[in-house]
Amino acid sequence: MADTNLFKRIQTRRAKVGIIGMGYVGLPLLQAFCRAGFRCLGFDVDSQKTSMLNAGKSYIKHIASKGLAELRARSRYVASGDPKDLRRCDALIICVPTPLTKNREPDMTFVVKTAETIAGVLRRGQLIVLESTTYPGTTREVVQPILERSGLKAGRDFYLAFSPEREDPGRKDFTTSTIPKVVGGLDKNSTRLAAALYGCAIQKIVPVSSCEVAEASKILENVYRSVNIALVNELKVLFDKMGIDVWEVIEAASSKPFGYQPFYPGPGLGGHCIPIDPFYLTWKARQYGQPTRFIELAGEINTAMPLHVVHKVAEALNAQRRSLHGARILVLGLAYKADIDDVRESPAIHLIELLKERGARVDYNDPFVPRTHKMREHNLKMTSVPLSAAALRRYDCVVVATAHSNYDWDWIVSHARLVVDSRNATKKVKRFRRKIVKA
Repeated sequence: MADTNLFKRIQTRRAKVGIIGMGYVGLPLLQAFCRAGFRCLGFDVDSQKTSMLNAGKSYIKHIASKGLAELRARSRYVASGDPKDLRRCDALIICVPTPLTKNREPDMTFVVKTAETIAGVLRRGQLIVLESTTYPGTTREVVQPILERSGLKAGRDFYLAFSPEREDPGRKDFTTSTIPKVVGGLDKNSTRLAAALYGCAIQKIVPVSSCEVAEASKILENVYRSVNIALVNELKVLFDKMGIDVWEVIEAASSKPFGYQPFYPGPGLGGHCIPIDPFYLTWKARQYGQPTRFIELAGEINTAMPLHVVHKVAEALNAQRRSLHGARILVLGLAYKADIDDVRESPAIHLIELLKERGARVDYNDPFVPRTHKMREHNLKMTSVPLSAAALRRYDCVVVATAHSNYDWDWIVSHARLVVDSRNATKKVKRFRRKIVKA
């Protein structure tokens, strides 16, 4: 049987839940557990984040400060960067980044450091859950040995599980509490405790037989999307050469009521999942001598999309007897998808860098990203420029990288000299169609 005391504390909401990593995954999860009646600890090594959280302020666009302030006023959570506070928690949920190295191999630095931090304060009876997306085997092969350096044994002295995050920032039809939660433990007791914990805050729990199955399920979700997006991106390039509008083709194919699901092309992949997670599986597959050709080919196609957009910009300028070198370019949208402020792995960043490498003078506008910040591999040092009719007319080309819903496309096209649209954002614009080039 699982730890009876911990199970009862979970069921009665007396268990304290610690969430490590107060980003796009951890912060919504903190809210969900607080609203379910738990006392929570929001742990982050970034003191600016913990200070803002303790003041009831949000630093993520789609998470309102009002909701955080209400939870903070009711003492539902406290934020901290002190590892000693982790020892007071009954359950610890790890929500830290799992990026790629420059060689497109898993960078487990954040997971390893977090596990080492927990091992230093781990006590008997605690439940540890990893949510960070990773390759199958991480929980058992990486996290468990580090935690057991404490002298405690997984499955006997503490419990260990994996439950993949399924956050989609900015989405309104599903929330953290309504997205089904896959849970797989190191053993049956770990699965039972983790399922009980999440079941208090999330409507539907999907228990699976092991942490490896849970890890693989998340990878499958993102590989599925990556491969299908790569397919339509490849078709976009082909159909463009054939003089066929790929978006019209997709709309026509979508009329079939069965056997087809639409995916849409773009300037590349962005976000914390699809551009990264499939490569975790390709890396792991090499240990088994198994090629993953579909995954790697999809990655190649999607990675090449920003360069395809740059070529379309160059062609469009050339048709107007202008050179890309020295041209003034305005990129609309820096976030990786519409109506959010998340720029992780955003293709717009790659697009700007490629344009600058070719001598273009580039600005960007994004109502949700007022300025860029230093990232692991990028540091644009740019500030969003204001939009005006006069400003639009000054640019040789406006490139649509992100189709934010508050952009007035009729107005933008009417005042721009040339628009290269990589998102089909201008599809409803009736006038000035001659100015628009799809990419």
